[in-house]
Amino acid sequence: MSSNDTGRPVPGAAGGSAPVIVAVDGSPDAARAVRWAADDAFRRRLPLRLVHVVERGPYDIPRFSAPEWPGTLVVSGRRVLEEAENQARARQPTLEVTTELIEGSRTRSLCEQAADAAQIVLGSRGLGGFTSALLGSVSTYVAGHVRCPVVVVRPGGEEHRREVVVGVDDSPQSDPALAYAFEQAKARGCPLRAVHAWQLPVHAFAPDVTYDMDEVRRYQDRMVREKLTAWREKLPEVQVIEDVSSAHPVDALVEASADADLVVVGSRGMGTIGSAILGSVSRGVLHHARCPVAVVRA
Repeated sequence: MSSNDTGRPVPGAAGGSAPVIVAVDGSPDAARAVRWAADDAFRRRLPLRLVHVVERGPYDIPRFSAPEWPGTLVVSGRRVLEEAENQARARQPTLEVTTELIEGSRTRSLCEQAADAAQIVLGSRGLGGFTSALLGSVSTYVAGHVRCPVVVVRPGGEEHRREVVVGVDDSPQSDPALAYAFEQAKARGCPLRAVHAWQLPVHAFAPDVTYDMDEVRRYQDRMVREKLTAWREKLPEVQVIEDVSSAHPVDALVEASADADLVVVGSRGMGTIGSAILGSVSRGVLHHARCPVAVVRA
């Protein structure tokens, strides 16, 4: 069941702009996500939809149920939405904001919401307070199963450092991440740091294999320049910083996140096991970055 508590049409449902959707549960991290999403929607001239999911869980089992519990959960959810709407309007008074209360599975409901979303925004943890548990379930699952970008807003993500970071490699899955990152840098009017980290392969049966390091570095630099060329021509107003190093990709991106407002990483796409789909780089950055992280599906 879903309802639009504002009484207004839901943006994106009938020819309007696709909304930025943020999941709220009354936690401090969700409040941080609301503020981030409100600012992003305002910059990109998109509507904002606040979603709260009532997941009854064991309350659906007759032997454990109490008649007043379902109603209490709904009333509490509407209060959470009202508070989140007030936060969003205080942050961006001219922003178009709607709210929606949904009863069902959190992961399934958020994945369904993504069908008409510009992006989904989540806090790094909910009221339960277990960061790793949330990243291992809700955030990781949603990021691995939806077509739109998923942004996880981590603590400390409200400092303005005026830089967007994007991970670049020679795989097709980095192309949508590049497109999203360039658009974010343009909307923010800030530089884009393109981070590419490479490591020499280790051959188990030929550990003494040697490489021409100068040639390896030239190849890596050339690959990054070629990846960026089309977007530099399309959005010449975005200042691009090429950051190529010999390091583990997670380490390089996490280090760059210390001076960034947003880190953008690619994802392999849909499947049954979210963490495997995301891959080790996306999952590692989600867990360790020092700023919000956007996962963009290939």
